[in-house]
Amino acid sequence: MDLNSLKSTFRGQVYLPEDGGYSQARTIWNASIDKRPRVIARCAGVADVVDAVRFGRDNGLLTAIRGGGHNVGGRALCDDGLVIDLSQMRSVHVDPATSTVRVQGGATLGDLDRETHLFGMAVPCGIVPKTGIGGLTLGGGVGWLLRKYGMSIDNLQSCQIVTADGRVLTASSDSHDDLFWALRGGGGNFGVVTSFEFQGRPVHTVLGGLVLYPRDAAFDVIRNYRDYMLTAPDEITAYAVLLHSPDGTPLTGVVACYCGDLSEGERVLRPLRAFGTPVLDAIQPMPFPAMQSLLAASFPDGNQNYWKSALQRELPDDAVARLVDHGNRMASPLSAVVVECYGGAAGRVPNDATAYPHRELPWDILFIAQWTDPAETPIHRDWARDGEEVLRPFSANAHLLSALDVESEEVIHTAFGGNLRRLSEIKQKYDPENFFRVNQNIRPELACNVTV
Repeated sequence: MDLNSLKSTFRGQVYLPEDGGYSQARTIWNASIDKRPRVIARCAGVADVVDAVRFGRDNGLLTAIRGGGHNVGGRALCDDGLVIDLSQMRSVHVDPATSTVRVQGGATLGDLDRETHLFGMAVPCGIVPKTGIGGLTLGGGVGWLLRKYGMSIDNLQSCQIVTADGRVLTASSDSHDDLFWALRGGGGNFGVVTSFEFQGRPVHTVLGGLVLYPRDAAFDVIRNYRDYMLTAPDEITAYAVLLHSPDGTPLTGVVACYCGDLSEGERVLRPLRAFGTPVLDAIQPMPFPAMQSLLAASFPDGNQNYWKSALQRELPDDAVARLVDHGNRMASPLSAVVVECYGGAAGRVPNDATAYPHRELPWDILFIAQWTDPAETPIHRDWARDGEEVLRPFSANAHLLSALDVESEEVIHTAFGGNLRRLSEIKQKYDPENFFRVNQNIRPELACNVTV
């Protein structure tokens, strides 16, 4: 392995295990991930990415791509291989004349929100500021604006990407449209996306926040939330959650964001806020970046994490009762059960319009296990796994790509659904040797075997 060939032109930083800064460079948000790459290439620009891809290929190195490093399964890193690290490529350029936003591949949601807010706009994406825009978007991208403006991929206009053979391509509806289709929900299978171009949306101040109840009200609160969301206008996105207060008190919460006229939002949100006897109603007008940061403290760096989730077509009372019962069994006050409702504008896009195939499944139930002592891993991991099993009778056997932890190939394929064959064909075209495989992988040879 001739590192001089990489370092001779590389403008960023190259870390080896013996270098100062290596330990920090291999650390990501989820402390459950402890991988030791042979080389970390922290890129300063697109030319560095090209050099890193070619270096990885020439040396036969297993290669991972790091954007924000927030994927729960730790796919930003690999053992004994190469990490192409985009974390210093974080610029965001807003063009107010066209309401378009160009975002580098290492930017986080917080980076994006800070710049777009200045111009009275936002891009639909995520709920945690430290999340990388790259991984979130390539998996589909769900967040507070989804029901009004669609998923992140529905607002994507083009991508600049470095493919496995070192080419720099622009993928859009007018150029490499097959690749552009695949990037909208196909994950990191097709190359290193160095920048994304989004359509910005006119969002500045929203009506949002938390309504909290005692845990023993959970069944009634979630059922009311479910019934409310079935007829809610597109401007409202809301989640229900089983969580704990900072002092460890079990609570039930509804987190809501209304992105339309604020006076109308007060009327629309009244059925959620007036239900039962909340212990706290903190819904109020706030800048959209504040809404985006509302749950940030719930996902701190350095905790152990393991997630399970399942997409569902419906959320009957029996499913609500089971998820509440299982939520009451969580062994860590840092863990949570989250009920997310999608639909709206995102649900009206055909399943084959983008690589994301589950538009007709509005409910996503997440069992988020989080703890601090590594010795307790089996307890909390098994709790999350058991949660998925509890809801299996109601599951559509489908998953949101970006919420998948380390899973079998069979489970990963459920995230691609009926689009798997076409994705495999595109993988075969742009990455026939499966160079990019540290991801929710689509093997190129699957195109010959998948039946749909």
